[in-house]
Amino acid sequence: MGDPIRSERPVGAAPKVNLRKVDGSTVREISLDPQLFAIEPNVPVMHQVVNAQLAAARAGTQSTKTRAEVSGGGAKPFRQKGTGRARAGSTRSPNWSGGGVALGPKPRSYKQKTPKKMVQLALRSALSDRADEGKVVVIDTFGWDEPKTKDAKIFLSACEITGKALLVLGDDDEKIFLSFRNLEGIHVVHTGELNTFDILRHDFLIFTQETLPTTESSTPVAAPTRKQEAAASSDSEEGAAE
Repeated sequence: MGDPIRSERPVGAAPKVNLRKVDGSTVREISLDPQLFAIEPNVPVMHQVVNAQLAAARAGTQSTKTRAEVSGGGAKPFRQKGTGRARAGSTRSPNWSGGGVALGPKPRSYKQKTPKKMVQLALRSALSDRADEGKVVVIDTFGWDEPKTKDAKIFLSACEITGKALLVLGDDDEKIFLSFRNLEGIHVVHTGELNTFDILRHDFLIFTQETLPTTESSTPVAAPTRKQEAAASSDSEEGAAE
C-alpha cells in the first residue's frame, strides 16, 4: 500500500464557479485553481489531520491525586497483627475510601506530530471536496460602508446559502466580520486560519476575490509538486492543440 503523503493525487480540470455580487447576480465565470480545488480527495489523510487538530485542542489539564499527594494517612491505622484484618500501613491507600487514585490521569499534552505535507494535502483535499459538490461561493466585493447583519442575511438568501457556511475574510474586512459574526451557522476565519476541520464541518465555503486561495497566493496551501505541474502543462498543451 502506497504512502498517502507521497502518492500523487490526480488533478482534474479546473472547476468553474460564478463570480457573484452581494445581490446574487453573476458578474462572470471564473476558474478555480485545479491544484487546490480539483484533486482527488485523500480521505485517510483528512481523517488523520482532523484527529490531530482535535487532539491538539484538548487542554490536557485533568489530574488526580496519588496516595502520596492525598492529605492524611501518616499514622498506621491499626496494629499489624491480631485484629483479623488485612494489614494496612496507611488510610490513603487506593483501596481505602478517601485514598489516592491508582494509575489516574495526569496533566499531559495530546498534540500529535503531523507532517507539513500531510496538513497541506488534507487542506487541498477538503477544498476539492467542497468544489466538487458545488459549494464554493466567490464574491466580487461586499462594499458595505458599515456593518449590518440585515444585509448579511439578504446576501445569504440571494446566493441560496443554507446550513452551515465558512466565510474566509482578509485582515482588513472588519466591517464584514461584524456583519456576519452573530448569524447562526456562519463561522468567520481569516485567510491564515483556513483549516481542514472547519472546511469539512461546514456546508458552504464563501471567499472574496482577495481571499480565494491559489498556489501563488500567501494562503498556507501546498504548492503543486513537479509531477503535478508537468501533468497540468501537458493538459494545457493538448487543449491548445485541439
